[in-house]
Parts: sequence; C-alpha cells; structure tokens
Amino acid sequence: FWNGTGWFKELLDPSSDLGGRVRDSLGRNLAFSAIILAIEVPLGIAVALAMPREGWKVAATLVLMAMPLLVPWNVVGTIWQVFARGDIGLLGYTINRLGIDYNYVADPLAAWITIIVMDVWHWTSLVALLCYAGLKSIPDAYYQAARIDGASRWAVFRFIQLPKMRRVLIIAVLLRFMDSFMIYTEPFVVTGGGPGNSTTFLSIELVKLALGQFDLGKA
Repeated sequence: FWNGTGWFKELLDPSSDLGGRVRDSLGRNLAFSAIILAIEVPLGIAVALAMPREGWKVAATLVLMAMPLLVPWNVVGTIWQVFARGDIGLLGYTINRLGIDYNYVADPLAAWITIIVMDVWHWTSLVALLCYAGLKSIPDAYYQAARIDGASRWAVFRFIQLPKMRRVLIIAVLLRFMDSFMIYTEPFVVTGGGPGNSTTFLSIELVKLALGQFDLGKA
C-alpha cells in the first residue's frame, strides 16, 4: 500500500516507537564513534612515533601491525566473545580473579568496555600505519633544521610532525568514523545488542526491523 512520507514522519517523531528506537540507537552510535576516535587517533599517533624508521625491524613491525586488520569482523567478534568470558576466557577470568565483577553479558558498562577495547585492538593499527606513512614522507631537512635550532622532542612533534600529518590524520578520522558508525558484526556476535538494548547500534536496529520483524517499510 502507498504510505507516502508516513514512515519518515514516524522516524522523526521521538515519541513514536520507531522514532524512539532510532533516536536511542543513533545516540549510542555517535557516542561509540566519539569514544573510538578519542582513543584510537592519539594511540595511533603514539604507536607510529614509536615504530622504527630503518633496518629489518621496519618490515617486521609493519607485518605485526597489519595482522589485526587481516582478521574478518565476524572472527574478531568470536575471538573476543570467548576471550572475555569469565569462565574460560583469559581476559574475563583474569579480571574476575583480581576481584572485579566483570560480566559483559549482564553488565552494560562491561559490555561497552569490551566492545571498545575490541575495536581499539582491531583498528588502531590502521591509524598507526597511516600516521607512519605520513611521518616517513617528512624530508630529513626539517629534522636537521630542528637539531640545529636545538628544538626539543615536543617542539619537533608540535611544529613539524603534527602539521605534516594533518592530511593523513583527516583521512584516518574519516575512515574510522565511517567504520565505527556502521559497526554491526562485532557487537552482534559478542553481545547481540545487549544486555537489554545497551549495545544496540543503528545497524543492529536496522537488521532487527528488516530481518527480525520483516518490517521493510520502517526499515
């Protein structure tokens, strides 16, 4: 049947069931993306600065950094689903042995922390590799001038390295925002959107509408 703009009106109405669900899941998505960017971008820069610049260690480090990026999303979710379990998972068992009540299945905060740490482990390498490429493109003349002027390590980073990495960082932020905003597989495998709806992001909400309830009009 012809519904016109009815679904869009309901979508934009936060008092409706559809509008409320979309508003809540969109808020979770934006919060997740903001947290991910706040962690991964500075951490990626720090890792890139610590990576070797010459010798055989460069190739070994690049291969090591690229390994998490080769793992498929569903496998990442499965790995962390087992890794974070309190009974058989190394992470969950260790945290519980320290006297911390950790259960990502029942505690929303633990679920959020697990998903954030999982994403940081999976995708910080991308930011680090992009920043490393930006650092390698800086001519040695800049560093020679800084040594002659007696610039400190912080001054070199602030006035040489960071400005030269600006374009690379813009690309890294855009890529990570897009990837984090459309995240689906990892939280779906680890928590299924729970406990409750605490990790139900926009993509999971869409799949629930389209495939779970077969409500294609709203979806």
